[in-house]
Amino acid sequence: MPTFNRSIPFLGLCLCAVLVSGQASAETKMGFVDFQKLLEEAPQTKAAMQALENEFAPRRRELLTLQNDLKARDEKLQKEGAVMSEADRAKAEKTLRDQQREFSRKAGEFQDDAGTRKNEEIGKVQRYLVTEIRTYATAQGYDLVLGEGVFFAKGPLDITANVLAVLATKPASLPAAPASPPAKPPASSTPPAKNPGGK
Repeated sequence: MPTFNRSIPFLGLCLCAVLVSGQASAETKMGFVDFQKLLEEAPQTKAAMQALENEFAPRRRELLTLQNDLKARDEKLQKEGAVMSEADRAKAEKTLRDQQREFSRKAGEFQDDAGTRKNEEIGKVQRYLVTEIRTYATAQGYDLVLGEGVFFAKGPLDITANVLAVLATKPASLPAAPASPPAKPPASSTPPAKNPGGK
């Protein structure tokens, strides 16, 4: 029994060797894609990020204006606070604190909204890139294309630049999502007939 147990790993290695040699004889065409590089350099990613920049530019300018205004008010209070009456200084300090809280609230909302939209757009680009990789691999006759988890690959196996070249020929803006199919009409609006027995 111990001898049989020790032979199991050896048989497994032999089986793997047979499978690998069988795949090699079939001349499997393989490649890998550096997906992070593809995502960073794809024109579709750059276009999506520029669109986000344009979308949030008005709010960014508003926050910058508020920030500069708060800074000016704070500097004025520091300079004139010593000569102001107690009531006027307390009122100015309260107004400044309220405006600072409002600025913090708007800045937080801006960060949350911008982060959410960025994740949405990056997700769209990622799904688009996966589709393009599959399309390229099929057109070029690849049997296997690897992505994450590749620790080494010879130069000819790296098809990242090839896919980037194809992406450069495509529109930079992503295609619109397909419309959802219309809802199916109900099978029948007539209520089911009751059993003769009333059950």
